[in-house]
Amino acid sequence: MLLPPLRYLRPHTAGAAVAMLSETDGSVVLAGGQTLLNMLKLDLAQPAAVVDIHRIDALRGVRHTETGTLVIGAATTYAALAAARDARGTHPAVAEMAAGLVDRQVRNRGTIGGNCCLNDPTNNFPPLLVALGARFRVLGPDGERVLPADEFFVGSLATAVRRGELLVAIEIPPLPAGAVVAHEHLQVGADSWAVARAVVRLDVTDGVVDHARAVLGAVYGSPMRLPAVEQRLVGSPVTPDLSSAADALREEDVQTADDVHCSATYRREMAEVQLRRAIGSAVERNAQ
Repeated sequence: MLLPPLRYLRPHTAGAAVAMLSETDGSVVLAGGQTLLNMLKLDLAQPAAVVDIHRIDALRGVRHTETGTLVIGAATTYAALAAARDARGTHPAVAEMAAGLVDRQVRNRGTIGGNCCLNDPTNNFPPLLVALGARFRVLGPDGERVLPADEFFVGSLATAVRRGELLVAIEIPPLPAGAVVAHEHLQVGADSWAVARAVVRLDVTDGVVDHARAVLGAVYGSPMRLPAVEQRLVGSPVTPDLSSAADALREEDVQTADDVHCSATYRREMAEVQLRRAIGSAVERNAQ
């Protein structure tokens, strides 16, 4: 299907991109285009203009700051992130996630910023970045602001990015020495949509969890932190029995929805299964 008529704008700096987004009514960002182009072809979106940012060098790349924070440019492709030595060295879960995404064509074109800004409930990076305590640097006409992940993702297909603003980078703080991160998911197919996702981060000292984050994906309003589960994890010894902390999920108000892949009830049950598996995987990683 042919694309609808629209303006194509290609800035060479982040500031120019923000100016175009601010001055052009009905404009949207084009990064990897993995979702946007399909929506245009299916006539599910009718923007007046697309602002192509994928050639802006300042929005690409992976590096560390002097404090150990991992900085990922919003237009960094999954393939570049998976291959980045800095990511593999300090935040292997991020590189691992990028390396396992869909297929080579998507990894070579799709971007982490696009994945996060779309915030499709089934997307993989949002729950992981919430678990890692990531921060999102957003540039707008009035300057830059930094949003924690808990505030960046505001609901299904929605983020805190305003009209005329542009996500420029994602910052992930350094992990403590005893931290382990594990993510599990159930997908319709090996390279398809997720039915349920779970990410668990355990900060371990002397064999005991002193800080924890447990996050679900592929649920309504994804991603969703689980304070009752986190409370159950903190203070517990890191043994195979730790997976029983997933029982606390029954205290959480987890809302799911029916779709063409499964019922809401099945998705809710699989969320608990993936959470239990993620806790078990974190325990195994801690023992390695």
